[in-house]
Amino acid sequence: MHKSVLLNECIFNLNISSSSKIVDCTLGYGGHSSEILKKIPNGFLIAFDQDKEAIDSSYKRLKEIGDNFKIVNSNFVNIKQELNNLGINKVDGILYDLGVSSPQLDEDYRGFSFHSNARLDMRMDSTKSLDAHYIVNNYDVNKLIKIFKEYGEEKYASSIANAIVKNRPINTTLELVDVIKKSVPFSYKKDKHPARKVFQAIRIEVNDELNVLEKSLNDALSLIDIKGRICVITFHSLEDKIVKDIFKNVSTIDSVFKNMPVVPDEYLPKFKVVKQLTPTEEEILNNSRSRSAKLRVIERVR
Repeated sequence: MHKSVLLNECIFNLNISSSSKIVDCTLGYGGHSSEILKKIPNGFLIAFDQDKEAIDSSYKRLKEIGDNFKIVNSNFVNIKQELNNLGINKVDGILYDLGVSSPQLDEDYRGFSFHSNARLDMRMDSTKSLDAHYIVNNYDVNKLIKIFKEYGEEKYASSIANAIVKNRPINTTLELVDVIKKSVPFSYKKDKHPARKVFQAIRIEVNDELNVLEKSLNDALSLIDIKGRICVITFHSLEDKIVKDIFKNVSTIDSVFKNMPVVPDEYLPKFKVVKQLTPTEEEILNNSRSRSAKLRVIERVR
């Protein structure tokens, strides 16, 4: 069963009222959305997901709570356009949970996991053409090195990429794991799984996750109403840096005005960073997948 990370912290920091209009950009299997819906009997929930299986499962779960919701079968990169299509231009809260849901990891055929065997896939949206199989078997060695370094922060990117090219075709997750294991020193295998960073890098490339996050988050800032908040849960440093930098940029006064005794209202930042949170030891104990999670919260103040 999928456990939503930082669930109570997200619900609390969204500052939900009974009539709030809330967007859950990452519906998944409905953990956050179901708790949000319980708190907005007179409000409305718009939830995004590109995974049809997750949508079918979550629809039933949400329907048991109420019918004041709409699920949008789309990537959250389209948040602004999809909300405009619904006649919505301002909302009271927006949530992003950027982790891969447990069912996606646990269902062997999705090809996300380095623990079980499946055809290389890793697509969040199974209608898209680019998948992990294509990347592993068609990208040249330099392109593989680049994504392993940039998206996986993998220090053995070069030896792994060269081994992949030499061992093609590679069709399944465990075939790829085997190639990776043979490409790194034995000592590298002691602390964490040696395929973890490469699998992360390929998944990010397949789903264009970092570019999608940057565009979507900038659009989300333009959609949030005064006193509304955006909560973002990240799971690795690359995502977190994007969120941190965007939040800092919109909540910091322009350096031109820093030493002025009085700054005109129109030049003051429209947002303030509220807080940054990580899971408690108890949550990490009950859900190991929460270990690397970080929640950042920003509020529109004017």
